[in-house]
Amino acid sequence: MSSRMTGARLSALYDAENMWAADDDFFLAFVNERSNSRVLDLGCGTGRMTLAVAADGHAVVGIDPNPHSLAAARGKRGADHVTWIEGTSTQIPEGTFDVAIMTAHVAQAINDDGDWSRTLADVYRALAPGGRLAFDTRDPAAKAWEGWNPPTTRRTHTLPDGSALETWMESVLLPGGLVALTEHRLLDGSIDETESSVLAFRSEDQLRQDLGLAGFEVEHILGGWAGEDVGSGQGELIALARKPR
Repeated sequence: MSSRMTGARLSALYDAENMWAADDDFFLAFVNERSNSRVLDLGCGTGRMTLAVAADGHAVVGIDPNPHSLAAARGKRGADHVTWIEGTSTQIPEGTFDVAIMTAHVAQAINDDGDWSRTLADVYRALAPGGRLAFDTRDPAAKAWEGWNPPTTRRTHTLPDGSALETWMESVLLPGGLVALTEHRLLDGSIDETESSVLAFRSEDQLRQDLGLAGFEVEHILGGWAGEDVGSGQGELIALARKPR
């Protein structure tokens, strides 16, 4: 990575590309179904949802493996009301939670099936009886990766320090429901870096099976942020599950 594209700049880029939207409204409403909850935000990123949950009076733990994202989160207003932890589900602290959320399609970044099973098991153990889990992932039937190409994804951003950043994406479909995603960044007119990741696209049936094996009762799997059915054209799979009492 070039020294010009600092962690702070990457976090600023993430915030510029990911403004508050309908998915955030959904998750916040889900948490707010019960007041004064103990909430786990796994894969909290730069803290957009975590801080909103804390502002609504909940006790929140935000966990993320990216130290730059957490540094950005800790620098935001209200951050002192959140417990921030660098790591994965293995770092979930002792105690019990009423609600767990994984937002912004973070579940897809857990691309190894063994890691995914362990994540669900860790969350299950961390929830109190009757505790609820919500997360989102993209429906593989919608083939979102077909739109992840330079003409469709090219964007220009102005970062807080005034620098101009152009971004675009490329993707390759891999075996086993995986998609390799490469993000290109052109900072102030010169190629600065690329970042590659592999995302898992799990079907509704696979999600139901995985949640069941972890011990969860599946309440709903929705297809959109207004409660649409799966396959409605929104391209989402929004899983709501509960730990039995």
